[in-house]
Amino acid sequence: MFTKQFILKKIGHILLHLLFWVGVLFFYTYFFGVKSSSFDDILLFSLCLMPTTIATTYVSIYKLIPEYLITKKYKLFALYSVYTLIISVYLLIVSLFFSLIYISNFEYDEMNPATKNIIFISTAVYLVVVVVSAFKLLKLNLEQASKTKVLETKILDTQLKLKEQELNYLKMQIHPHFLFNTLNTMYGLALKKAEQTPDMILKLSNLLDYLLYQAEKPFVLITEEIEHIEDYITLEKMRFNDTLNVTMDVKLESKNTMIAPMLLLPFIENSFKHGSIKNGVLNIDIQLTAGSEQVHFRIKNSNSQSMSSQHGIGLENIKKRLELLYPNKHELLIDNTIDTFNVDLQLNTTSNG
Repeated sequence: MFTKQFILKKIGHILLHLLFWVGVLFFYTYFFGVKSSSFDDILLFSLCLMPTTIATTYVSIYKLIPEYLITKKYKLFALYSVYTLIISVYLLIVSLFFSLIYISNFEYDEMNPATKNIIFISTAVYLVVVVVSAFKLLKLNLEQASKTKVLETKILDTQLKLKEQELNYLKMQIHPHFLFNTLNTMYGLALKKAEQTPDMILKLSNLLDYLLYQAEKPFVLITEEIEHIEDYITLEKMRFNDTLNVTMDVKLESKNTMIAPMLLLPFIENSFKHGSIKNGVLNIDIQLTAGSEQVHFRIKNSNSQSMSSQHGIGLENIKKRLELLYPNKHELLIDNTIDTFNVDLQLNTTSNG
């Protein structure tokens, strides 16, 4: 069912076309009226040219350009353009004979000089066709560019949503894994030294707050990540007692550096879970340097040949998170030897925060 808006739009479109062709008629009248004393004859001749001009123009802008040129069917475009040219030239010759027969009564000398030359007539007609076709081609290109831009925007939005969903999925995997390990730590400590359980519950509470609420933020201060790393290490020290040796060297050149939450903590967790106690001690060495534009994180733990192939789900997830959060802005090196497991991570944090 046609709406009122649709009908008004079509009427406006038709009136615009009529106005344009009236303008072309005046152009022809002026163009061919040079050195002519009879305005009526020139007007009649111009009217005779209008059907050919209109037909050729509409074939060009509604058939040749959109169906063959825009779709890159160049051979068909060239073929049908030649057909159109031949037919239109034939119609122009008919118009010329009409001028000779009807307007000049077969008196060649009585014909207007401008209407005697088929080249002159063709120039006027094809000038209109070419100009209108050029505007049509420009309009189609602009519309295509606009559609392409809208499509690219939709694709980017879809990719962004997919990345967000994938990132949330990875976080969902990290959270239960982290919580499971931490609760195991608390359970082991509660069995051994119940008097330390309240302090452990407090630190676990802080970690859970960070995990459940702060981790939903896109970025947090590096100091917050460090604070919760220290809480986690404290919890693990309570569990390991004298069998753990952790050294942590932190150099903060800028306290305003922003980083994705829960980005470094899984590396720490992985070292505790998969590190090996050698000579009665699990050795873990952590080094962190944070500047205004870069973060350099290194962690090394003692390893054994029997444990050298174990990495844990947390480490695999963190690799995927790095690819999503820091594409082309991070370098992760993992060196898994018989004696040590080494992680070296460098982040470019320039655009973060």
